Amino acid sequence: MLLKEIESFLEEDVGQEDYEEIVPYTDCKAEITVKEEGILAGLEEVKQIFDYLSVQYSSEFEDGGRIKSGDTILTARGPGAKILKGERLVLNLLGRMSGIATLTSMFVSEARKVNEHVRVAGTRKTTPGFRKYEKKAIAIGGGDPHRFGLYEAVIIKDNHIKLMGLEDAIKKAKEKVSFTRKIEVEVESIEDALRAAELNVDIIMLDNMTATEVKECVKLLTERGLREGLILEASGGINMKNIKDFASTGVEVVSIGMITHSARSLGFSLAVVE
Repeated sequence: MLLKEIESFLEEDVGQEDYEEIVPYTDCKAEITVKEEGILAGLEEVKQIFDYLSVQYSSEFEDGGRIKSGDTILTARGPGAKILKGERLVLNLLGRMSGIATLTSMFVSEARKVNEHVRVAGTRKTTPGFRKYEKKAIAIGGGDPHRFGLYEAVIIKDNHIKLMGLEDAIKKAKEKVSFTRKIEVEVESIEDALRAAELNVDIIMLDNMTATEVKECVKLLTERGLREGLILEASGGINMKNIKDFASTGVEVVSIGMITHSARSLGFSLAVVE
């Protein structure tokens, strides 16, 4: 974490008030425990926050490890004022990041029952100001974070196509974008997917198609000799009930917005025990 991030997060929660003058400065021991099973994420950030607050800590866990209800994730020792100052921040980070990592892991597990090579990716549907940590949580859960922002790859979406047309949008991107950046095109029909492949884009996102349509598209692209070097990504409406259907279509990637925008936080608590 950057120093300015820690200070900004703490200021958001504690404000300008001198919290350490209100809470007793008594030396104490506190434990952070988890209330349910999942994948741990955010522990490294918690350690950095306690380092900033000059609180000592110990933990037998690592990010990415499986945790169960009742596990003591971390033990902290130091002034009560310091520990409680960071309490809500560290619990929020653990809960949010572990929730995303846990949901991602569930999707990866289901998808790889039918396709051991498929990637489960996130999207840019993230919390403003917290994307870095949500993307990290996806990776901890075994997923692919996808591009971090607009600058990492060019995605020609439906609105670009409405403004410019499919062929002109691809042509413009190839003229203006460095060879080091991939060009991805979002399509909603098999016809547009075939045309985009003929125009030699790097990635085609099959958006809001049914699994049956995606499978047919993969079949036609293969038959026409357009699959070599082409990455296919299925996206839109993918959930735990149909993830195996999409993973078995032959695409390389399934991207799922709900692993960030709809992930439920995992439950953690902090209690002073001495």
